[in-house]
Amino acid sequence: MPSFRLPLARLPLARLSRRLLIGTALALSLTTLAPVAEAQPRSDFRVAWSIYVGWMPWGHAADTGIVDRWAERFDLSIEVTQFNDYIESINQYTLGAFDAVSITNMDAMSIPAAGGVDTTALIIGDFSDGNDVVFLHGPGALADIAGRAVNLVEFSVSHFLLARALDSVGLTETDVRVINTADPDMIAAFQSPGVEAVVTWNPMMAEIAAMPDANPVFDSSMIPGEIIDMLVVNTTVLEDNPDFGRALVGIWYETVALMMSDTPEGAAARAAMGAASGTDQAGFEGQLAATRFFDDPAEAVAFTTSPDLITTMDRVRSFLFDNDLLGPGARSPDAVGIAFPDGTVLGDEGNVRLRFDASFMQMAADDDL
Repeated sequence: MPSFRLPLARLPLARLSRRLLIGTALALSLTTLAPVAEAQPRSDFRVAWSIYVGWMPWGHAADTGIVDRWAERFDLSIEVTQFNDYIESINQYTLGAFDAVSITNMDAMSIPAAGGVDTTALIIGDFSDGNDVVFLHGPGALADIAGRAVNLVEFSVSHFLLARALDSVGLTETDVRVINTADPDMIAAFQSPGVEAVVTWNPMMAEIAAMPDANPVFDSSMIPGEIIDMLVVNTTVLEDNPDFGRALVGIWYETVALMMSDTPEGAAARAAMGAASGTDQAGFEGQLAATRFFDDPAEAVAFTTSPDLITTMDRVRSFLFDNDLLGPGARSPDAVGIAFPDGTVLGDEGNVRLRFDASFMQMAADDDL
């Protein structure tokens, strides 16, 4: 079992990673401690989110009253809580303290789903479209990475990106040497003598890209739709309280429409989200430019119902299994089932723990919330 070696306490707010895959004994033990969701209609709900460009709308919606307005529409109370520790937000969701959490597709699979919590991907918000980059230090092409040491956050989406990059030129991880490097140290690492390659994400990516010896040779735009940012909800809670799902979808699309609008109000929203994430409006808009947001719910529905998502999740589950991140006792990538809107199930149909549901986003597309 791989060990989680990253000092989370060292990560500054603006760089808290949405990327860190679970590797602690605590989180893996959730496979035996996963709670039974409270199966009954109720009116009070809790949503957890953490700092990243793809999830900033949740904080802005809470700050500006959008959350309360949609909650009141359905006679609900929705508390939206920011976490400075991304992994802790997921652990708290997995333990049942929260009903929904912002999360990547990989972490949804490796933490709550592998931990036994039946989880539904309610909102597909965006995917990385250049936010994640493989850099060589100095000239060369991607294939020249063979034989080099590569600094990255181990067992993260950077690690996944490296695996996809290597595969694209007929290489495997055995052809390089991975050096586990915390994300706050990545810029200094790239400037250190002897460092040959790094893989990282924004905002570190933008700083490294501006350095004279930085040579980007692969990025997430070359694997579109594979690094996905989502909001997931406990499946039992959602089934018993569909108005909660409607309210969340309403909150999301109202806020994202504002954020993406070419209006003074949109600019103000982007400035506020930039400040809240530790940058400014220009810095936030730079991160938006490398992120494919689904501000149109119909586009999110099309993405979620595409067979390409099945292919992506098959790659993700294989990566997780190969790195012992599907929980103790997983003997194959099939250990945890993944269900898709067309009825397709990858893995164990008797142990489906991650579900992609386009129906609530379709309600938004149909203006039927």
